[in-house]
Amino acid sequence: MSAAIERSKHDALALARAGFDAVLIENFGDAPFFKDNVPAFTIAAMTACALAVREAAPKLALGVNVLRNDVCSALAVAAATGASFVRVNVLSGARLTDQGIIEGRAADVMRLRAQISKSVRVFADVDVKHSAPLAARALEDEVAELAERAHADAILVTGSSTGAPADADDLARARAATRLPLYVASGATEHTARALLTRCDGIIVGTAIKRARRAGGPVDPALAKRFVRAAKI
Repeated sequence: MSAAIERSKHDALALARAGFDAVLIENFGDAPFFKDNVPAFTIAAMTACALAVREAAPKLALGVNVLRNDVCSALAVAAATGASFVRVNVLSGARLTDQGIIEGRAADVMRLRAQISKSVRVFADVDVKHSAPLAARALEDEVAELAERAHADAILVTGSSTGAPADADDLARARAATRLPLYVASGATEHTARALLTRCDGIIVGTAIKRARRAGGPVDPALAKRFVRAAKI
C-alpha cells in the first residue's frame, strides 16, 4: 500500500505541475479485472490513494474509476474523498468484454448518487474500448440513451483498446447526438490533442504521458508538460 500511495502522490503532483485540470485514479494494475463488485480491500485501497492524491494536488478535480465496472463502489470512494466525478465503462445496455457480459446498472447508480453525493458527476463511455456490442446499434442511439434515459453527465468516446485513438466519425456522430460534455478518452497524443479539442470538450489521456509511453507506467513529468503545451488552443 505504501508504494501505491507514493505512486499516486507522484503522478498527481506531476499532473498538477504540468497544468492539467483533473486527475482520474483507477485500479489499472488489478488485471485481470473483476466484472463488478470488486473486493472490499480494493475499495479501501482506492480510497487511501484518492486521499493521497487530494493531499498532493488539492487544486485538481478528482475522478474515480473502479475497473471493470463497479461504479457504485466508485461513487462511494468519490463521496468519501470529495471527488468530482466517476467514470463508468458500461452505464446503459450491455457489452461483451473479456470479463464476460457486462450489463449497465444506471438505476442503481443514479439512486445511490442521490443518496450519498448529488454533486458527483457520472462520465459514461459509449461503445467502450475492449468490448463489443451484443447486437448492432447506432452510436447515436446509444449516446441518446446514456444522456436521456441513464442520466449521464458526460459522454466518453474511446478507440478499440487502451491507447488506440478514437474514430473521427464516431466522435462526430457522438457530438451531433448530444449537448452533454463530450470527451475523447483514449489514444490522444501531443500531436493530435489540439485538433481534438476543436471537436470535443476535453481529453482523458494516459498512455501518451506515461514513462516510455507505456500504459500503466508512472507519469513522465516532461511528457505531461509537453502534452499540455501542445493541447493549448
